[in-house]
Amino acid sequence: MADPLAAEARRLRVEEQLSVAEIRARLGIGRDRVYALLRGIPPPAWTRRPRARDEARAEALRLRADGRSVNQIAEQFGVAKSTAYQWVRHLPLDPDPATAERRRAHSKAMTDARWGAYRESRDAEQAVERARAAGVVGELSERDLLVLGAAIYWCEGAKSKPWRRPVTMQFVNTDPGLLALFLRLLEVCGVDRAVPTYRVSIHESADAEAAVRWWARRLRLPLERFGRTVLKRHNPTTVRRNTGDTYHGCLVITVPRSRALYWRIEGMISELFRIADGEAEEGDP
Repeated sequence: MADPLAAEARRLRVEEQLSVAEIRARLGIGRDRVYALLRGIPPPAWTRRPRARDEARAEALRLRADGRSVNQIAEQFGVAKSTAYQWVRHLPLDPDPATAERRRAHSKAMTDARWGAYRESRDAEQAVERARAAGVVGELSERDLLVLGAAIYWCEGAKSKPWRRPVTMQFVNTDPGLLALFLRLLEVCGVDRAVPTYRVSIHESADAEAAVRWWARRLRLPLERFGRTVLKRHNPTTVRRNTGDTYHGCLVITVPRSRALYWRIEGMISELFRIADGEAEEGDP
């Protein structure tokens, strides 16, 4: 048996060319119900959203081809710069590489002129704060190195899990400073730098052999303790910032027979957490 409400809704849509809102008002039903009744019936042409900016977009493309910048196009049409950019982003302003480079250099010069004084002030303030903070550190005792090393290992190192109890200590990082602190922790615990094994993990597009030599020299590590380098497959579609002479990959430090040492670190971390929780409880109102 045909649904009279559905038949009426379809008639209003097809014959009277009403919108969903008008059909809702005429029949006194909800929007979802109207959409369900009209499933498969295209909306009237007059209800479709007009593409009022098609002419503006076409004119923007013409202006871009004439050499106008995104800022100029946005100002002329009274739209946001992001909108103007979306219209013309597939059209380079200067197909000629030399001209494009001159424009980039000019833009950089203008930016430097505008922000140069601010950057100098910011850098000076940063230098003062860094010097003041460095003065707070002072000399590190063995206890300091133990606590600090345990904390960074707990952040970055391999840890025991309920489903994997035995742990061989392993620390992976790209920051030579953090790696140096971890090595100092090992030395305080009686582990010489000739005991761990080392492995570099790096993108295949980089110079892997040079990276191994760099890490060995930077952290004073024996080359004979380095294992085979792990090469990460290069994806040419990925925009990577870690490239060039300053990119040395990750260094993986593995400490053999380190179960007892891991338990010591676990104990220190547990006590640090207990102290932190205790102080928090004391400060609670």
